[in-house]
Amino acid sequence: MAGTPQDYVLGHVRAVLPDRVTDDSRIVVRGGRIEAVEDHLAGASCDVDGGGLLCIPGLIDVHSDALERERAPRPSAVLPWDFALLSLEGKLSAAAVTTVFHGAAFQHKTARGTERTVGGAAELCEAVRARGAGPVDHRVLHRLDVRSEEGAKALAAELASAEAGALVSHEDHTPGIGQYVDRRQMERYLVGADGLTPEEAEQHVTDMIAERGELLDVREENLAWLGELARSGRIRLLGHDPESAEEIGALCTRGGSVAEFPTTTAAALAAREHGLPVVAGAPNVLRGHSHAGNVSARELAARGLVTALASDYLPSGLLAAVFRLVDDLGLPAAIGLVTSGPAEVAGLTDRGRLEPGLRADLALVDPGGRWPLVRAVLPGGAA
Repeated sequence: MAGTPQDYVLGHVRAVLPDRVTDDSRIVVRGGRIEAVEDHLAGASCDVDGGGLLCIPGLIDVHSDALERERAPRPSAVLPWDFALLSLEGKLSAAAVTTVFHGAAFQHKTARGTERTVGGAAELCEAVRARGAGPVDHRVLHRLDVRSEEGAKALAAELASAEAGALVSHEDHTPGIGQYVDRRQMERYLVGADGLTPEEAEQHVTDMIAERGELLDVREENLAWLGELARSGRIRLLGHDPESAEEIGALCTRGGSVAEFPTTTAAALAAREHGLPVVAGAPNVLRGHSHAGNVSARELAARGLVTALASDYLPSGLLAAVFRLVDDLGLPAAIGLVTSGPAEVAGLTDRGRLEPGLRADLALVDPGGRWPLVRAVLPGGAA
C-alpha cells in the first residue's frame, strides 16, 4: 500500500508484541514511526479499524532469490530487471514483506537451470539501487562463490561504493560438501529441474568436482579477503550451508556474524553456542524437510536453534511457515522469526518489533483457516 499516511491511528487490533499478544490495542503512528502501542479504551477514536485482526511488524526477508525467477520465468523468457523488480514487489507486499534482501550471485553458472553470472549480479544490484523508495525496502544480499576469482573482483567493485555493514554471504556449492554433501542429491536436482538424463547428471557433477578442485587456492584467497573485510566492519559476513562445528569455528575466526542455512544439527548447535544467529529456510519448515536431504528446519526451530526464517525462493512461504511453528514456539516467538530475528541477522535496529520509535511497517493478518491471510500492509519508514 504505497499511499499509507505518515500519521494515523490503527485501532482494535491484536498486537503481536515480542512477549505476548494483546486483546484489543491501538497503535499510534506519527511521521511513519510508532509513537505508542496502547490499550484501545472504550470511546477512543481511530483512523483505521483493524477489526480484531492480528497486527504484526512487516516481514523482513534476509535471503530471497525470487527476483532471479521473476526476471526469467522461463529459460528463454528473460524480462528487464526493473520490470521484474516491480512485478515481484506486488508479490512481496501481498506476503507482508516490507524489507527484502535480494540475493546477487557473484558466481558462474553451475548448472543448466537459473542463469547466474557476475554481470547479472551487478545488474541486479543496480536495479535495486535505482528502485528508490517504495512500499518495500529493497536491499542486496551479496553472494560470493568462493571459488570464483571473477566473482570476487566484481564483488570488490560493488562493495567499494556500498555502505559499511553490507551483507555478504560466502558459499561453496561444490558437490560433496555443504548443501550437496551427497552428490546424488544434486544429480537428482539436475534431472528434475534441468531435464538432464541420469547419466548426463552424473557426468556433469563429476566434471564440476574436477573443475572446482583446481580452484582451492582461489577459495582460500577469497575467504581470507572476506575475513579482512568482516573484521574491519566493512561487511556483515554470513556463512552459507555450514555442515559442521569445525566450519562454524572457522567462520567465527574469520569474523563471520551469521550461520545461514546450516545443513546439520551439529552446525546449528555450534552456531548458537558461539552466539551466532541462525537463518533457516521457510520452505523447509513448510514442507517439514529439506529438498536436498539436509536437516529439517522445523526440527531446528522447535529446539530453539533458529533466529530467523528466510523465504529463499518463496516469499509467500514466510507466514505460512511461521504458523506451522506456533504450537511449538507460541505466536510471539514464531512471528519473531520473520520480524525481529531477521532484523538481528541484518543488523537493523529500526524495525522488526511493535515498539515506540521504530518504523511503522505494519501488517494485518487473519490467522483463521488452514493458512494465514494477509489483509493489509501499511509500510512506514519515514525518518
